[in-house]
Amino acid sequence: MNPVAVRLLNQQLIAPQFKDPAEVVSHMGAIQAQEYRMMRWAVAMRTSKPSHKAFKEAFDKGKIIRLHLMRGTWQLVTAEDYWLMIELFAPKAIAVTKGWMSSNKISIPDEELMRIRNILVQTAADKGSVTKEDFASALAEKDLQMDSHRLSYHIRMAEMSGTLCSGDLLPMKATYALTADKVKSPLKMDRDEALRYLTRKYFQSRQPATLEDFVWWSGLNISDCRKGIALLGNTIHVERWKGREFYLTDNCRTRGFRRGKFLLIPPYDEYLISYKSRDIVLPPEHRHRAHNNSGIFQPIIAHDGTICGNWTPFKTECQAAFFDDVFLPDDLQEAWQAYRSYRNSINLPR
Repeated sequence: MNPVAVRLLNQQLIAPQFKDPAEVVSHMGAIQAQEYRMMRWAVAMRTSKPSHKAFKEAFDKGKIIRLHLMRGTWQLVTAEDYWLMIELFAPKAIAVTKGWMSSNKISIPDEELMRIRNILVQTAADKGSVTKEDFASALAEKDLQMDSHRLSYHIRMAEMSGTLCSGDLLPMKATYALTADKVKSPLKMDRDEALRYLTRKYFQSRQPATLEDFVWWSGLNISDCRKGIALLGNTIHVERWKGREFYLTDNCRTRGFRRGKFLLIPPYDEYLISYKSRDIVLPPEHRHRAHNNSGIFQPIIAHDGTICGNWTPFKTECQAAFFDDVFLPDDLQEAWQAYRSYRNSINLPR
């Protein structure tokens, strides 16, 4: 088994199988969306023809939804998976968020939570797609003054309750809309079915991966993760590699890898953040160049799947810093031109 090649193929970073951005998000189950501008590239680079127009269309129509969810962080999910994800992850995400609030000495009584939520709901109902600043203005009109940090928690709790989700895609600012206006009523699925469904999506798109990787990514407890794997039955199997047990599905992609390819990977990308142990693709001595212990992830360069440098996304010229002297910025021209072609169609402010 070549775990690096298999991950590249199943993460759709090599020989991608999908044209539609929503199909990519569905395949992945959820995609980290911490960086509002770069989440688009995280999806687009996994399509056969990267298109910002296609991403925006899917996002604005509500086929792709952005919200705070797993591990209390930003995620992209499809509308079809939205309610399933809320039911599986919201209780833990709410508990995590309340822990953060407590550490920041912020307490929001239930009466305040519902009073503010009603205002947020009415504002979104009136405007359709609103920014955080719109919410702040609506509160001010009612003589309610609130600092930005506290308001962020109110919005986040409304997201995790299934009340608010992402609105239209703007160049720089996140927007919010009523979930009822974006997402259809949920398909009925019991917890075991939902757990099996999620487990399948994780391993089909991140394989080979370990149990510990799945626990980290999902934020679920280990017993739930073990149960999810068991529910897959004989459609998943174990392979050992360098003393570790990795799970692979029966439809694992193994063909299509070609050597010599560079990838310009955005910060917080699933290629790293999907796994607890990242040493398979990231040399441990360079870990600090890719992410720190506080959860800040940098834009990275991969060559044949191995992380070998950093790059700067919002420059007119290719700027790269390789970890070793093996490569030169000129080696990135094909990858850079593909990214620039995609970016030139967006006209994002720098």
